[in-house]
Amino acid sequence: MSLHIDSDRIHTQIHLKAPRSRVWHVLTDHREFSAWFGVNLESPFVAGHATSGQITIPGYEHIRMEATVQKLEPESYFSYTWHPYAIEPGVDYSKETPTLVEFTLEEKDGETLLTVTESGFSKLPPHRRDEAFRKNDNGWSAQLKNIEEHVAPAS
Repeated sequence: MSLHIDSDRIHTQIHLKAPRSRVWHVLTDHREFSAWFGVNLESPFVAGHATSGQITIPGYEHIRMEATVQKLEPESYFSYTWHPYAIEPGVDYSKETPTLVEFTLEEKDGETLLTVTESGFSKLPPHRRDEAFRKNDNGWSAQLKNIEEHVAPAS
């Protein structure tokens, strides 16, 4: 796993011991995504539409995640926008510019190179920017481990 960050973008990669079709399925099937991400999404990922659900990670169950799918290019590219680290009850984050999360898949010798990029932090309000960036930086590191475990072949 590798990680590169700058002030506006988190960029991380991981080599997964799974075929691209399997990785694509766990990223884009809302039930599979829910299982590794720690959320209970209520509807499928459809380009141009939002899906939402309660976070299931202990300590964050009060948070409702909403993601608006931007693009689905089968087995190669999936993107959505969302409001990063939007955890304060009663705060309306809808006026903020969301960040863009992009998943890119490349086949490498029967395995998959997964690249995750989240960009747009510089457009967040100054009082939220640094914490949202830091929390999501840590979050994507953890989520890549979750994906790796989720796609691993059963032994």
